[in-house]
Amino acid sequence: MTTPSLTGTPAATRPMFGTVLVANRGEIACRVIRTLKALGIRPVAVYSDADAGARHVREADTAVRIGPAAATESYLNIGAIIEACRRTGAEAVHPGYGFLSENVEFARALERAGIAFIGPGVEALNIMGDKIRSKNHVAGYGVPVVPGVAQPGMTDAELVDAAAGVGFPLLIKPSAGGGGKGMHVVQRPEDLAATLATARRVAASAFGDDTLFLERLVTTPRHIEVQVLADSHGNVIHLGERECSLQRRHQKVIEEAPSPLLEALPDGAAIRARIGEAACNAARSVNYSGAGTVEFLVSDDAPDQFYFMEMNTRLQVEHPVTEMVTGIDLVEWQVRIAAGEELTVRQADVELHGHAAEARVYAEVPERNFLPSTGTVLLLDELPGPQQRPGAPARVAMETPRGRVRVDSSLVEGVEVSSSYDPMISKVIAWGEDRTEALDTLDAALAGYTALGLDTNVEYLRLLINDADVRAGRLATGLIERKLPGLSFRRVADAELAAAALFTLAMEEQNNTPPAPGPWQARNGWRLGVPAPRLVSLGTPDGGVAAVRVSGTRDAGAEADGTALDGTVSGRTLLVAVGDGPVRPARLEFPSRRQAVLTLDGRTSTYSIAPVFRGPADPTRDSPVVGIPAELFLGNGGWSCRLDVLSREARLDRVLAALQREEGATDPAVRSPMPGTVVSVPVSDGDTVAAGQLLVSVEAMKMEHQLVAPLDGTVHLTARPGDLVKADQVLATIHPHAGDTDADTGAGAGTNTDTDAFNGEGA
Repeated sequence: MTTPSLTGTPAATRPMFGTVLVANRGEIACRVIRTLKALGIRPVAVYSDADAGARHVREADTAVRIGPAAATESYLNIGAIIEACRRTGAEAVHPGYGFLSENVEFARALERAGIAFIGPGVEALNIMGDKIRSKNHVAGYGVPVVPGVAQPGMTDAELVDAAAGVGFPLLIKPSAGGGGKGMHVVQRPEDLAATLATARRVAASAFGDDTLFLERLVTTPRHIEVQVLADSHGNVIHLGERECSLQRRHQKVIEEAPSPLLEALPDGAAIRARIGEAACNAARSVNYSGAGTVEFLVSDDAPDQFYFMEMNTRLQVEHPVTEMVTGIDLVEWQVRIAAGEELTVRQADVELHGHAAEARVYAEVPERNFLPSTGTVLLLDELPGPQQRPGAPARVAMETPRGRVRVDSSLVEGVEVSSSYDPMISKVIAWGEDRTEALDTLDAALAGYTALGLDTNVEYLRLLINDADVRAGRLATGLIERKLPGLSFRRVADAELAAAALFTLAMEEQNNTPPAPGPWQARNGWRLGVPAPRLVSLGTPDGGVAAVRVSGTRDAGAEADGTALDGTVSGRTLLVAVGDGPVRPARLEFPSRRQAVLTLDGRTSTYSIAPVFRGPADPTRDSPVVGIPAELFLGNGGWSCRLDVLSREARLDRVLAALQREEGATDPAVRSPMPGTVVSVPVSDGDTVAAGQLLVSVEAMKMEHQLVAPLDGTVHLTARPGDLVKADQVLATIHPHAGDTDADTGAGAGTNTDTDAFNGEGA
């Protein structure tokens, strides 16, 4: 039995294949490439136009362009991937997860081309790829299933009629879906018809199949899944379970191994054996080979009762937690089994050591209903420890005082995170001797995780894993929805504003030649009488303006009246006032190019900092000083913010916009929250609409954003289905009815991302 190792990757051995093409992108492509290289196999990457500079492209030995950004024309293009295999001599394809990983037609096409598919056979893909067929199939092999209606070809009307027998609340699931995508909870019978229509559209768009089925919604459910390995010689084993109950919109957020529910039970080992054997029986029923996961719903009230949900015939996003507690490299065994080798690990060999937890890092804004974020990675620090030299291979794991940390990531500095694909950008995995140590190690790793240039959910992840119920192991699939309204997110405070202002002045000082002698050219606030402080105007994330006034001191440590701001800003004690607040001593020091240490009123804070410079190279009336950043990104403790450095004109625009908001004026324009594709426009140009009525649905980053009317009136549309739109592009405008201009509708333009739409990626 292999003891748990830092990465789970073995030393290089004789290759089973000479060349393997990885038909995926992002962190999973990088993770597969890592094991292929360890096995001495030449990895080939594929990429779309949007991923030309991506990390997986850089880490592979060879990379092949397969099409434009749209997944349907690149990562879902079977012909393009097989042609890439022919061009590079790839003998096998590893599909990762999502995209074509569970596509039976892809497996058949590879078989016809004489290329090995690193995954199960066609029979397993065909049966388990259809949720209705798989549920009915495994029930015949003694695997318990959730009560419901699962018959192919049922119309909406037939599903509505059958729903009474299932009972409410119930769950609508797409038959061709997977990984929780496109599922919808219906609490009341009167909501079923409308939700079915949405579910069919999402299923057709994401999976090319709008077949739906209904299941009874199990109350206080735990989502527990079992990892299986099987070969073509008849050997089937399980590697224990993973707890995946912390979910949002049926998408996993935090995963653990083993399950704290089973660990806390006196007969937990016996239940583990039973649920593991049920998973193995599901695999045996389809002559499974490779790595797969069987997902179960387990009642929190009666843990010995569990129900089959689905089998994922691929690697899971959360597979690292199993690797961390077993020491078994699942990707290595996928490759070996696909090459015809016999599984040498027996069930008796499998032991679970310690505890592991994984957090999925997304480019999104939790406070804005988890709106996906885009941007360029300006500064990246994903693992604790000293910075690596430029050009060195990225570190993926390291020991810590209390455990181990591993990061599976898609990021490198300078890469652009676009709206074309899933917003998951990395996974942080931690191992400890027990669950408390694992969660503590994960929290410390997230506190040090920095990706400046875009918004992430890292702060939200830290809040979750430090919640009292989570720490106590009281998990449920509805816990996040229940806890989310009470989460308190950090706001930009005086310390961040002071740090940004001092950094801006330090950049001005560093990047500009000294002005000509004399008081009239000076920028230090000199005037007759008391010197004027330097004013730095900053745009805050909520659209507001913060004014920071900075002046010098008569003595380096004094708290006296301000003097003209002469001399160096960096490392010198100055006087700072934020807004109408008091004047306080502040000092900003730079221990490295990427860090700034602020001491404000005796309290010290350390920030990662990334400036963005824009504008002309020569001074103009609007930009009189060259070298002042246009934006600043600051990171601290897993939290980050963006602050705009405002010109006088930009400051005035923000002030006027704030006044309009205070007066209650409603913006009649409906804008796209981010770049994407218009997938639905349920109203017609010139229609009379009510505040809150759905106008346009935009698909971006695998989610469908529903844009609603901000007020009553007549709608003028500027978008239609299929249009590619930019962030903040106006898609519709509401012309209010006479006399309704100042009406307080209480609705406001916004987005509703409860309806998921997917392009085939993710798990």
